Amino acid sequence: MPTKKQPSPSACPVPKGKLLLIGGHEHKGDTLEEDEQAARNVNFAPEAILRRLAEEIGNRGPLVVIPTASEEAEEAGQDYVRAFHRLNGPPVEVLNIKSRTEANDSARLRVLEEAGGVLFTGGDQLRLTALLGGTDLQRCLHRRYSNDDFIVAGTSAGATAMSTPMIYQGRNDAGMLKGEIHITTGLELLHDVAVDTHFVARGRIIRMAQILATNPACLGLGLEEDTAVLVTEGRELEVLGSGLVVILDARSCSSTNIHEIAPNTPFTMRGIDLHLLAAGEQYTLPIQPRLYA
Repeated sequence: MPTKKQPSPSACPVPKGKLLLIGGHEHKGDTLEEDEQAARNVNFAPEAILRRLAEEIGNRGPLVVIPTASEEAEEAGQDYVRAFHRLNGPPVEVLNIKSRTEANDSARLRVLEEAGGVLFTGGDQLRLTALLGGTDLQRCLHRRYSNDDFIVAGTSAGATAMSTPMIYQGRNDAGMLKGEIHITTGLELLHDVAVDTHFVARGRIIRMAQILATNPACLGLGLEEDTAVLVTEGRELEVLGSGLVVILDARSCSSTNIHEIAPNTPFTMRGIDLHLLAAGEQYTLPIQPRLYA
């Protein structure tokens, strides 16, 4: 009896939606003078990332801003109302989820069902996962990302929360010490990729390396400020903005001692691949995208 032919990996279904992961401090038209930023970086393009988000949404519906991660949620939401008004972009509706009960509320879910896209602001990523993880809102987000022409964006903590594993604690200057970096499960829109933000400005490459030392099958995706990646088909990256995207790949790591040393001891790691990508570059994540019902 002939064996059944298995589908090739390229034939696997992919999400219909897109992700926009932003490294924080994206230009909104209300920060430094444009001439000053342009003088420091010839790649600077005012509001480039938010303009691209507006283009991706088009006229499919409003942009729902979820400022749950922020301690100043009302102000964070209004920042984007003003920014997209300046861009003549899609209408913005702020949906501040303050409890798990609200994340299961049918009226709030209808707002998400009618949206053309959603944007998670910066703040505390652990607050996002603690309030939204396992709720109807998270399930709605997964379903729309999998099945619809829908974009999920996040900046700073909002971007970090997209991935699994998710960094939620770790001082920038202590990344070399075993046990100083903590991870948990994120919102699970991007699996087997750890995302960190403000990556160059805050010197976070070593703390990312520690995550990969303990999870070498994962990729590390470091996003600098005013820099983003647009993820299509669950794995195809396009770099946007004025800074660098740093990709760390430890799958070919030849050795590490992190499993042998005591806590608060510097770890070693050899054979990490490093990629630095600027605006316009593309990269295929070596992962298998996942779909949700």
